[in-house]
Amino acid sequence: MTISVMPSAEEREIAAFERLKPELNRLWDVVFPGDEHAYTSVIVPSLTLDPTQMWKISGAAFYEERLLFLLMRLRNPRARVVYVTSQPIHPMVLDYYLQLLAGIPASHARNRLTLLCAYDASPRPLTEKILERPRLMQRIRESITDSSLAYLTVFNSTPLERSLAVQLGIPMNAPDPRLTGWGTKSGSRRLFREAGIPMPHGYEDLSSISDIESALAAIREQRPDIKHALLKLNESFSGEGNARFDYPENTSRGALRDALHKLRLTTETDSVDRYLEAFSSGGGIAEEMLEAQEVRSPSVQLRVNPRRDVILASTHEQILGGRDGQTFMGCLFPAYDDYRQEIQRLGRRVGEALAEKGVIGRFSVDFLARRNSSSDPWDLQAIEINLRMGGTTHPMLALRFLTGGELDRDSGMLTGIDGRTKFYRASDNVQSEAYRGLLPEDLLEILTLHRLDFNHQSCKGVLFHMIGAVSQYGKFGMVAIGNSREEADALFHRTLDVLDAEAARRFDA
Repeated sequence: MTISVMPSAEEREIAAFERLKPELNRLWDVVFPGDEHAYTSVIVPSLTLDPTQMWKISGAAFYEERLLFLLMRLRNPRARVVYVTSQPIHPMVLDYYLQLLAGIPASHARNRLTLLCAYDASPRPLTEKILERPRLMQRIRESITDSSLAYLTVFNSTPLERSLAVQLGIPMNAPDPRLTGWGTKSGSRRLFREAGIPMPHGYEDLSSISDIESALAAIREQRPDIKHALLKLNESFSGEGNARFDYPENTSRGALRDALHKLRLTTETDSVDRYLEAFSSGGGIAEEMLEAQEVRSPSVQLRVNPRRDVILASTHEQILGGRDGQTFMGCLFPAYDDYRQEIQRLGRRVGEALAEKGVIGRFSVDFLARRNSSSDPWDLQAIEINLRMGGTTHPMLALRFLTGGELDRDSGMLTGIDGRTKFYRASDNVQSEAYRGLLPEDLLEILTLHRLDFNHQSCKGVLFHMIGAVSQYGKFGMVAIGNSREEADALFHRTLDVLDAEAARRFDA
């Protein structure tokens, strides 16, 4: 007798998700080539990440505003955008973005934009909040004019985002959640090894304190002169899951165990015990800490489209800060000439390996470049794959949005419609206690009064983002665009000087 087993709810969902995938291929053929066709872009900028890491990020809920740069899609007069957030977007913030749509009346764009909100400020993923609100789900569905010409854009892809796509009945332009393991710290190392990409000596797929001790001992055996190693949580964000291990003189198992409890964490408010507990729960890696007289942190951003083509999106120099320089603070576009072509080549090789595994969507590859003197060649080592949007995604969207430029896939440079090569400095971490006294409208007024805002004629200036976080957290993001690296840097710092001076002003009653 044959006993039939009913598929589980998860299996049914995965099957439905698989049926939606060909729809994205069809949309790529119809919608994306000229961006002139009618379609609906549903944007859910949920940071669906490890909650134990998210609490470390000041104003994390306002990171949902970073993808407002995708309102550039409204430049297509037939396109519609549905943008969902946890909390309402300040009306002036919306006006600020819509007035940047050169050639499109703000009122016309506004009529094609649907803003929806969960009205839930709890520190949970936005996607989870949406899924537990059936009436909000229905409002999203009703905002989609034609589901056969609609797709879902997300910050990162997890089973929650898969559920959302299936329940909306539209494909998701992001990796299948079953493949996102290649974007963990352990998955990155496995893929680098498969693709023949140079990386620091180390070990992945560690899941216990005993595993960590064994890996640290093996690293020291292979690198007798090493002074430091890095532990990294598999699921971490902006370097917040990294910790520095200082090797003791005596490298016996007991000495390593004692030293392990003196880890130097990137967040001083965190505890070693809590970190090791998170490591044992979610796994991670241990690798040598690469050091030299001169160290840089370049990265390359790419996309794999539904046809499995690997497309260069940008290159950056990452600006790192915090304890031991492990925390992402901002970026410079483009990466330096010294090695830009090489990281593009290595990034494409990673992209090809991901495409072979069926991965689509945006991703980045972070490198470490080091040398001991200016006459030495740069040594490039791949550090990790971020299989999602990241801190370098939205500044490039802003640059393309504002300048009308396209990246040259060979040189990695971008030329605006004014014919000038463009550079920028960007950060999500412009923060000061003094800024807590500013409202979003104050920030925009200062930008306007001092003529710092982006000028479409000169194709340079400043664009703010995460403006909603300024009053509560004294924090926001900024992209300073210029015609040279020096000009962009000077504009960034000039804006900070103006803001500091304005924030210090006191108004008498």
